[in-house]
Amino acid sequence: MLFKDRRLAGQVLAGELTAYINRSDVLVLGLPRGGVPVAFEVAKALNAPLDVLVVRKLGVPNHEELAMGAIASGGVRILNEHIVNEVKISDEVIARIAAQEQRELERRERLYRGDKPDADLSGRTVILVDDGLATGATMWAAIMAVRKQQPAKIIVAVPVAALETCEALEAEVDEVVYVATPSPFYSVSLWYDNFPQTTDEEVRDLLTTGNNYQLLSLGT
Repeated sequence: MLFKDRRLAGQVLAGELTAYINRSDVLVLGLPRGGVPVAFEVAKALNAPLDVLVVRKLGVPNHEELAMGAIASGGVRILNEHIVNEVKISDEVIARIAAQEQRELERRERLYRGDKPDADLSGRTVILVDDGLATGATMWAAIMAVRKQQPAKIIVAVPVAALETCEALEAEVDEVVYVATPSPFYSVSLWYDNFPQTTDEEVRDLLTTGNNYQLLSLGT
């Protein structure tokens, strides 16, 4: 095991991001749900605002842990054509799964953000945080969603990742930051001692607390 839990993993990850401490242009975006506890610790250490970017994996039917693609806020959808063709997934099945995940994405957006407007990412340094990267499907979708808003810089930051996924992402963003790339990788959960499913309530509480930290640091 590399990390006791997501919160401690976030603290270790923050140590790799010290160049971004106290910068007014930085915004930390956690990928719900598991990425938010990690992002909370990163945002706290960097004295940066915390927000979420909702993404959903499109799982292969009967093998939902295998991603054939992903969707993200802002109407983004990506597909892994290799997996789609290999498993012979029809357009109708893809559309059905995408519609189902879109409903869940919209539910989470309402729950986590309420009436709060989306963060303005234009000209910002955006740090995208998750609890780990295996295939990276959801992170690819998040990158596409962020890029549409023309940020100054996109950074992907995770505690643990598959090396080949990091190498692929390095060509798409300004920086990929990680603590470890163990091999063989297998899955993100293997590298945590305690890896329970993060709940909606935890996400909401962390967002509220994170924003309160930021308000206190600004003296408001």
